[in-house]
Amino acid sequence: MVTMKDVAERAGVTKQTVSNVITGRVHVSPATAARVRAAIDELGYTPNLVARSLATGSTRTVGLIVPTVTGSFYSELTEEVEDVLAVHGYHLLLGTTRLDGERAKQHLTGLTSRLVDALLVAGDVGLTEHLPVLADARFPVVLCAWEGEAPDTLPVVTIDYERAGFLAGRHLRELGHERVAVLGHPAHAPRIAGFRRAFAKDGITVPDRAVHFAPEPTPAGGIAAANAAFAADPDLTALFTTEDLLALGALEAARAAGRSVPDDLSVVGHDDTMEARQLSRPALTTVSLPKREMARQAIEVLMRAVTTSEAPTNALQLLRPTLIVRASTGPAAPAGRGQ
Repeated sequence: MVTMKDVAERAGVTKQTVSNVITGRVHVSPATAARVRAAIDELGYTPNLVARSLATGSTRTVGLIVPTVTGSFYSELTEEVEDVLAVHGYHLLLGTTRLDGERAKQHLTGLTSRLVDALLVAGDVGLTEHLPVLADARFPVVLCAWEGEAPDTLPVVTIDYERAGFLAGRHLRELGHERVAVLGHPAHAPRIAGFRRAFAKDGITVPDRAVHFAPEPTPAGGIAAANAAFAADPDLTALFTTEDLLALGALEAARAAGRSVPDDLSVVGHDDTMEARQLSRPALTTVSLPKREMARQAIEVLMRAVTTSEAPTNALQLLRPTLIVRASTGPAAPAGRGQ
């Protein structure tokens, strides 16, 4: 097993110099540092991370908590976080809440007592009430993909979800739609509010009875919610789904009901996920979220806090979504064409 002493002898320096190069705590001349790194590469030396963390108080590890990695939204976000951390020489410690509040609390409580250098929390479902446990954290914390009310005590890098809903609504209004319904989740209140605002600008109210909550965030949930929407208003001409997976179900429900998309019914999704891009027929019009950019900005906020040993500013950064128009939307069908 190659040791630090072996590296020091190969590079012609002391063990302390090798340690200084590895930890970065003490400045070493570029030429000497280059010799040490060359020796490390030649010998295949792997630092003892446990010993290093004890000596430096740093694990070079950042925790990430997400609801799930089964869907492409959070899996892409996780990949981006891991890539950005690698550029900074950090590792990723991942935990999933699976939308379970108690599991989320356990993750947050456990991480506050672990030796990580920073923590990124993505997604707010089931988490908001447990955030006070982070008051004991000895490392910087940043929130991202946060849709509920943002806390004043922590920095947040997220998406303007209200505008995302507005973009979907404005698109349908420009196509002449008035009889519309929303398929979503109670946690997506900002998206729904933005959608309603787009219609309100033209004096049209999207009533509560036109909002249908899916029993689960899956295509099957989208089928159930779409069928409820069709039953409540047979003459509706458009659907806005607050998640793309619900849109996949809505498209299936429309086919089963004999409704042609987009001739009889327009469908707009939200997220621009890989699943929707690959599976939707016709191609889904949706609101695209800058999830990778959000991940990069959130990690950069954490890295600045880690390197400066200063708490990050408790600011709110909102990233702007964009509408991607594809084949699932068209001009409003004449009244009375509902089934």
